[in-house]
Amino acid sequence: MYVSCWSRLCNQQHPDNALNRNETVFSLIIINKAGGLIYQREYQAGLRSLSTNDYLVLAGTFHGVHAITRSITPKLPLAQSSPAVASPGGGNAPPAGFSFPNPGVVASGLEHLETEKFRLTCFQTLTGTKFLLFTDPMTGNVDTIMNKIYELYADYVMKNPFYQLEMPVRCEAFDRHLGAWLRGRT
Repeated sequence: MYVSCWSRLCNQQHPDNALNRNETVFSLIIINKAGGLIYQREYQAGLRSLSTNDYLVLAGTFHGVHAITRSITPKLPLAQSSPAVASPGGGNAPPAGFSFPNPGVVASGLEHLETEKFRLTCFQTLTGTKFLLFTDPMTGNVDTIMNKIYELYADYVMKNPFYQLEMPVRCEAFDRHLGAWLRGRT
């Protein structure tokens, strides 16, 4: 889904438009490394309601799309850092190969999807768990929100001795602290 820059430009030129929009977190979904839905909560009305089955389908579909977008990350030609090497047939050899745009960072999949009505932000942990955050398109500091959600997840879910990895998250302390923090920031 592609959104033109027109609505964002209008909001930048007319600050009153931006002030009338709520900076809202609509929903959070957590997907395990196999693509299974392990957590889903709605925090603010605004998105169309989905059934449990729809959330399961959404989690599996996003997992597949994320994997595909990760695999199609373009590789760029390596810059030739040393003088050209003469090839056996004469002339200069081309650069040795291709690399990702930033070789020190692992290629990631879909990270942001934005429409006029919502923004989907995906954060994938090193273990493959994905956090999908649905927010208002005008919500700022989404990275800060995502970092806090991950911090609360680490504190209340991962440190819970009764939690089994890759299984649904049923941790009342996580729900309570996350809900309180999201209500407190708006």
